Amino acid sequence: MAQKPIRVAHRGASGYEPENTLAAFKKAIDIGADMIELDIRVCKSGELVVMHDETVDRMTNGKGEIAQMTLTELKSLQMLNGERIPTLEEVIDLAQDHIKLDIEIKGKNIAAPLRALLEEHIDKGGWTYKDFMVCSFHHQELKKLKKIDPEIRIGVLSEVVPPELLSSAKKMKAFSVNVPIDKIDSKFVKSAHKQGLKVLAYAANNTPEIDKAKQLKVDYICSDFPDKI
Repeated sequence: MAQKPIRVAHRGASGYEPENTLAAFKKAIDIGADMIELDIRVCKSGELVVMHDETVDRMTNGKGEIAQMTLTELKSLQMLNGERIPTLEEVIDLAQDHIKLDIEIKGKNIAAPLRALLEEHIDKGGWTYKDFMVCSFHHQELKKLKKIDPEIRIGVLSEVVPPELLSSAKKMKAFSVNVPIDKIDSKFVKSAHKQGLKVLAYAANNTPEIDKAKQLKVDYICSDFPDKI
């Protein structure tokens, strides 16, 4: 029997709740997703907060760049569902013993504080390195993270699939390549597997995309609707 793909909730179960909110993450757990994908940025006071955009404009009742706002300022805002912007630490606490995490680094200078936070939770128990994946389009941040801690699993994110992607990922000692479902084919997946790389396909949100991902035998399917996988 073929192994089932790991079901990844894109920004939480964002097809049902506002993205990157605790409600979206709780929904992902409730509907049986295997992993949560979320985006992190560093704010002015140094904490890692969960937000996709550079600014708070789209997802909150405030305006401004996250990098120019302290955690206190960010926590004073309301998200679309009335919640506060979560910190990565809050999400880790929510997810412990329930679900794994795929953490996407947004921006620079995040590798060191992220590694420190992950190490803290792994050392306390309840989490292992296998419970986390860290991905990013900022490949330099992934390289920094891997240099600081070789045990952390990294996923090389790409919006396109250039010929050198797999060799670059292999050179970075990546765990996976995280690529758009509409940009990959069977040849790519087989080649990745042959080189010891896992494949995460995003964002498969409708039946044809989900069926394609399954037929290609990717390892992870990232979707706004993980219960449909």
